[in-house]
Amino acid sequence: MPDLRTTYLGLPLQNPLVASASPLSRKLSTARQLEDAGAAAIVMYSLFEEQITYESHQLDHYLNHGTDTYAEALSYFPDLEHYNIGPDRYLEHLSRLKTALSIPVIGSLNGVSSGGWIEYARLIEQAGADALELNIYYLPTDLSLSSSEVEDTYVRLVRDIRAMVQLPIAVKLSPYFTALPQFARRLVEAGANGLVLFNRFYQPDLDLENLQVVPNLELSSSHELRLPLRWIALLYGRIQTDFALTSGVHSAQDVLKAMMAGANVAMMASTLLANGIEQLTRIRTDMQWWMDEHEYPSLDLMRGSMSQQAVAEPAAFERANYLRVLDSFIRA
Repeated sequence: MPDLRTTYLGLPLQNPLVASASPLSRKLSTARQLEDAGAAAIVMYSLFEEQITYESHQLDHYLNHGTDTYAEALSYFPDLEHYNIGPDRYLEHLSRLKTALSIPVIGSLNGVSSGGWIEYARLIEQAGADALELNIYYLPTDLSLSSSEVEDTYVRLVRDIRAMVQLPIAVKLSPYFTALPQFARRLVEAGANGLVLFNRFYQPDLDLENLQVVPNLELSSSHELRLPLRWIALLYGRIQTDFALTSGVHSAQDVLKAMMAGANVAMMASTLLANGIEQLTRIRTDMQWWMDEHEYPSLDLMRGSMSQQAVAEPAAFERANYLRVLDSFIRA
């Protein structure tokens, strides 16, 4: 039987299948189902900065930037009187999950600004979390705000949280950075133990009949795997950190590709929401069958075997691949 064991953020895991932050972790019963189906770890749903201190002056600075230009921008922000599930309830639920489950539970904080709210990183640690995923999402609309200022804000936040906790920290990133490798290195130097590539943002849609901006949730597909796959393959071996691949993980083949690119774990939510939690069992079984058929005794021997440093044509991950794709389309 092939060995599926891996490590992530210093945590020994029985396999690389991790349930990413989603509504599935909101109930103890479904969390137990995730463990029974084969999830090696669970990332809790996120606790948002806005839920902790949405009246703070520093957060107000971020929320109101650009609102003079976009008159309806403030309407995008949820009514926290109804949205707020309560930070204390989050900590209580985390503690219950840790008591009920034998697999690691990773807390999740979603925010952008340093301030009093990051005290909850320490409280999440005290509640028993095995690690912390910092989910950073900020949409800069201020025309005077430079990319370096945005990056400095993220790095400062990671550094401040690192000073507060001993927990392993993973930073969940978006792909929208001009020089991602350099920025990723800065985050690791600031104290991140792992990088999660990539955050999948939910874009608003337009209701033509009612002339309104409306939220629109669409689950991912395997086609979205290619973006994080490419970047993990590019960064593997160049930045000494753990990598989690998320967005587009739906099958055993997707997980195996993630491992070959250099990921330590593959995180998934959409396929579990669409196909049921038992999809975890199918993926794990299919992985073992494929590895046995192709004579891979362990994931360790597979990891990074298709990274840029390992393949015969490293340029295939860069601009040369773009030209080749165009040429193949013309020939077809």
